[in-house]
Amino acid sequence: MKMIKKIAIVILLLVIYIYVCYISFLPSNYIIMQGESLKINTLFGTTLVQKESSNLKTIQTVSNLNHTKVEQVGKIDFSLSLFHLFKVKDLSVNVIPKTSVVPVGKAIGMKLYTDGVLVVGMSEIEGKRPYENTGIQEGDRIIQINENTIGNTTELMQEVNASKGNKINVKYVHEEETVTASMQPVKSGEEGYKLGLWVRDAAAGVGTLTFYEPETKMFATLGHGILDVDTSELIKIANGELVTTNILNIQKGEKGKPGEIRGTIESGYTLGRITKNTAFGVYGMLDAPSYISISAKDAIEVASREEIKAGPAEIICELENGKIQHFAIEIQKIFVSNNEDNKSMLLRITDKELLEKTGGIIQGMSGAPIVQDGKFIGAVTHVLVNDPTAGYGVFADIMLKQMRQVNE
Repeated sequence: MKMIKKIAIVILLLVIYIYVCYISFLPSNYIIMQGESLKINTLFGTTLVQKESSNLKTIQTVSNLNHTKVEQVGKIDFSLSLFHLFKVKDLSVNVIPKTSVVPVGKAIGMKLYTDGVLVVGMSEIEGKRPYENTGIQEGDRIIQINENTIGNTTELMQEVNASKGNKINVKYVHEEETVTASMQPVKSGEEGYKLGLWVRDAAAGVGTLTFYEPETKMFATLGHGILDVDTSELIKIANGELVTTNILNIQKGEKGKPGEIRGTIESGYTLGRITKNTAFGVYGMLDAPSYISISAKDAIEVASREEIKAGPAEIICELENGKIQHFAIEIQKIFVSNNEDNKSMLLRITDKELLEKTGGIIQGMSGAPIVQDGKFIGAVTHVLVNDPTAGYGVFADIMLKQMRQVNE
């Protein structure tokens, strides 16, 4: 009897744990495109009911929203309750209108400036470790010293040297949490005072400009985020620049060795401002679309993921300066329910000319727009290292939703 009670208690605790996890991980805000269904999974006993304050009055429960394509644009507020007795969470769904964008496909450069300075390494100074016992780690961002904001490495060096070896208060961000620690700089010969931290305040890269939305003047590129080369963490940026690039050469890819579009941005013309670096792409405002021959008349409709089908499609990219081309591909698999990462669809390069030039998908091609049946459906994001003719793409609707979040 005691064993049965123990088993029952364990089962009850497990059920409670599952419900707590479900509620905790359920996002508070959703964005869906006009004509898309929501697809929120609910557990037994949980109910999502539309609030009376919502802009849209036609849908009363989430079950309807999960099975019906929502055509009305607006905001829907829901209340999550448990067994119709306990209210546990509020959720909001923003239905954004269908839109048209200009798929670009031009090789582009990006300069990112971090929010604070990024710690990328540590080393002893004269046998001492000023950072020891402070909790600071690679990937953390120093944002303030002695109440003075730190925006770049020069400002950091100035504050450290101004200390003359006295203890300083260093404020840094670790995994979204702001921490303050005390450090004592160490004199390093004629180089001044140091903390033993290797830091960086900027990053740069080359990719492919995915699309431009004439209505908002916003752009999207890459389809994935820019990671720091040392920490492999997504770079938290304060701002950035979108610049033109000059393609130098193409390194052809082969099995086990991805190829690369090699370009320089040293004398690049600034086209716009980068506002956000996300796991699903880099976004911002394009100030000079005409400089790279982008015209609103070339805009096409953004497809929902339900409209994408396995079969022929094409990607748009630039492999020679000033020459943007369309190349044939095959969409092989579509992961309609995937919202977790940017591997939304499996694709294969079928175009003989592209295979001859690049061997398949290569670095720098990330962000190349994918078009099917006259609609923009996504962007190239990954290559399979052991088979460069194949790779992944992210859904257009995911990139559009990310862009809308940036714009809010």
